[in-house]
Amino acid sequence: MRIATWNVNSVRQRLSPLLSFLKEASPDVLCLQELKCEEGSFPRMEVEDAGYNVVLHGQKTFNGVAILSKSPIEESTVGLPGFDHEGQSRYIEAVISDGTNGVLRVASIYCPNGNPPDTPKYGYKLRFMEALTQHARALLKLEEATVLAGDYNIIPEPRDVHDPAAWASDALFLPESRAAYQRLLNLGYTDALRAVTDDAGLYTFWDYQAGAWQKNKGIRIDHLLLSPQAADRLSRVEIVKDMRAGEKPSDHVPVAVELA
Repeated sequence: MRIATWNVNSVRQRLSPLLSFLKEASPDVLCLQELKCEEGSFPRMEVEDAGYNVVLHGQKTFNGVAILSKSPIEESTVGLPGFDHEGQSRYIEAVISDGTNGVLRVASIYCPNGNPPDTPKYGYKLRFMEALTQHARALLKLEEATVLAGDYNIIPEPRDVHDPAAWASDALFLPESRAAYQRLLNLGYTDALRAVTDDAGLYTFWDYQAGAWQKNKGIRIDHLLLSPQAADRLSRVEIVKDMRAGEKPSDHVPVAVELA
């Protein structure tokens, strides 16, 4: 079973590469972030024609998350439980039929950026992460294969950024942000990429400015965290880097895992 996450950075602007990815990579489940549209503007017909069921939590112009699944979506949860989103669409969760393996629980997450860190935006980021940690702890008690996928807007370690010193004061790399991410791992979740490689320089985001893509000045902020039941089935992780080189690309690329 192939599960991917992708901050698409406006689904309507990125419809052509999205449909190409669905056709060529053919993920069983795709979690999208930063839709930048309300539900009525989401290209549902095109996605359903590509063979996918859809649940989404949209918002005009900003944010927005969705889960696309080839298999039936049995139930969904809109919004992160226990958190005041203040009108921001940042979390959706679904239970999906998983053939002979039972059910798979998947969340599409768009964590707050938090910049500038000396403003209320950073407190909002940390409160979101605390609520996510509490909910993630509760999900573990279900003992299900669970994948918490999305744009976490957190660079976990120095090896996940091209120039750690340049990001030292950024909300994505502050010690408090990294500690919040580590608390999720401490619960018993596995960072899928780090389960298969220790390599540095593996990035999922390159800014549009200053030739970041051409100079490979990237960061890794898109993650798939696996419950023990999902981690036991992990067979492969792929950063689909070539998507960044396409026409009108998102500044993020998809990351995919395969569960046996």
